[in-house]
Amino acid sequence: MHFNTAFRPLAALLALGCIGLSPAAFAGDYPCPPNRGAVTIDGNVVVKGICNLNGTKVKGNVLVYSGGTLTATGALIDGNVQAKDANAVTLRSSYVKGDVQAENLRGSPSYIEKNRVDGNIQLKSNRRTVAVRDNVVDGDVQAFSNTGGLIIARNTIDGNLQCKSNTPAPTGGNNRVSGNKEDQCRRL
Repeated sequence: MHFNTAFRPLAALLALGCIGLSPAAFAGDYPCPPNRGAVTIDGNVVVKGICNLNGTKVKGNVLVYSGGTLTATGALIDGNVQAKDANAVTLRSSYVKGDVQAENLRGSPSYIEKNRVDGNIQLKSNRRTVAVRDNVVDGDVQAFSNTGGLIIARNTIDGNLQCKSNTPAPTGGNNRVSGNKEDQCRRL
């Protein structure tokens, strides 16, 4: 059987598709750096260096790993912001439809300020100062076992404000909480 010459390019493309393209090639992860401006990203942003998201729309999660520093200003994030073992996270004037989670931050101070968060803000075992100020949070704000210092002030929280085992104890105040203020945060 002989192939018509018009079908040879199609046959070659089909053969390449069968042997060399793995599903990981289409995972939808976008590295940062390079910095992202006012663009839409149809997947996750993976941060392993210094990353600036300025007016960026992310249709997935923002994942900040060891060595990563995130600064997001005016960003719209459909998923979560998750930072583990990273240097720092600055999230300002942004909208996060999921959770903001920071665990074991160990570089510069971090700032979560003037954001709308549909989920929770969760801070655990951070070694540097984290300031959580002037946010509107539909879920809980939870801070456990942080040793770098916490400032929790002027937030509107639909859920609970829960703080436990932080050294030093969190400072701040003027938080409006629909649920309960618990443990170290009961007077904030």
